[in-house]
Amino acid sequence: MYRSAWDGRPESLPSGYTEALVRAVEGHEQGVAPDTLVICGAVVTPSLKGRGLAGQTLMSLRAAAKDAGWERVIAPVRPTAKARYPLTPIETYMRWTREDGSPLDPWIRTHRRLGATVVSAAPASQTMTGTVAEWERWTGLAFPETGDYVIPEGLTLLHVDRESDEGVYREPNVWMRHC
Repeated sequence: MYRSAWDGRPESLPSGYTEALVRAVEGHEQGVAPDTLVICGAVVTPSLKGRGLAGQTLMSLRAAAKDAGWERVIAPVRPTAKARYPLTPIETYMRWTREDGSPLDPWIRTHRRLGATVVSAAPASQTMTGTVAEWERWTGLAFPETGDYVIPEGLTLLHVDRESDEGVYREPNVWMRHC
């Protein structure tokens, strides 16, 4: 959770999670008064899932923002089922719906059920970089040549450059606005 200033326009959103954090820190250092709460993570222990705690957490964060007098609550949402479709662009995936018209993705659906709206895609919300050996250790896969690879639980592809000994993963999210 970060405090930040945002004018409410989709085109002025941070690129995602990482830039939201940078803007919050820079805004604080420059004395900019926050007016927006950015929810950058909400995790429920697996043994407690299915009890409505995620929704309660989101509603509590919205209440905290309101109590602080902040106008907006936004979140770069990590779609929980997107890893099943790593070749599909986030801009396409975020529009997919079930037969009842609700979002296909369960986490986006939870946010929507609580009144949030989709604002825009964040195709590079977080960027993670490591050596080829690190990515092989982290994923349990071998990356024998330069190219793009599907990785376990990855929402998109990992790009490996053997010549520069680097793997780069740019994780997409979906910006959602709660109030």
